[in-house]
Amino acid sequence: MMLFAGRKTREREEDEARVRFRSASYSDVGGRDGNEDAVSIRRMGSRSLCAVLADGLGGHGGGETASAAAVRAILDGWTGGASPDELQELVQSAHRTVVALQTPSCQMKTTVVILTVDDGRFAWAYAGDSRLYHFVNGKLVWQSRDHSASQIAVLLGQITPEQIRFHEDRSCIFRALGQQGDVEAETGGGELEAGEHAFLLCSDGFWEYVYEQEMERELSASASPDEWLEAMRRLMKERTPPDNDNNTAAAIWAAQ
Repeated sequence: MMLFAGRKTREREEDEARVRFRSASYSDVGGRDGNEDAVSIRRMGSRSLCAVLADGLGGHGGGETASAAAVRAILDGWTGGASPDELQELVQSAHRTVVALQTPSCQMKTTVVILTVDDGRFAWAYAGDSRLYHFVNGKLVWQSRDHSASQIAVLLGQITPEQIRFHEDRSCIFRALGQQGDVEAETGGGELEAGEHAFLLCSDGFWEYVYEQEMERELSASASPDEWLEAMRRLMKERTPPDNDNNTAAAIWAAQ
């Protein structure tokens, strides 16, 4: 993982900032007629970054509208910090936005995952099964746990973490924006310790086909976030069926 070498396509870096960023993202319709995923990365000044990814739940209708509305609401409300409490509030606001768009015939819903970095601190929040991975010096140190029936099966020891990917109950999501009542996101964060950090936000259409050890391997071999995403997409193309789901990811590299 060579953080500041290589091409700069769809990437940003700030040499004078305390934390230096590079980022890349993509969204692919896959084998579906429409894309219900949405992703965006926003910078505020030279030290702050916010990345948001959402995956509309297709079985409820309006998934494309819900995911786009959630991403827009979160980025519009972000003040430039990296606070789990602020992210919880932003998720609540985005939830209310999605609910306001619902109709009796279209109960749209969406997952969401957020990463913010601000001057040496990072914070994250998520609801649903869109994931966040955190790598330090090329090694995976943390990943989010899905809000799904199959994740509960893992916690109960009924299946292994790897078996989530194609488990019969994997699409049963129990936390999403647009659900009835309130929605509480999982939140967390911390200090960016000295070293090279890589964060990966991705929808289930991505992580189903790329295993964690492969994420590490391709990270170590890549010279840029863009190159890292492209390497993992090549793996996906070897495995996905013709009708594969939308797939979306964002990669954030930060050096402290």
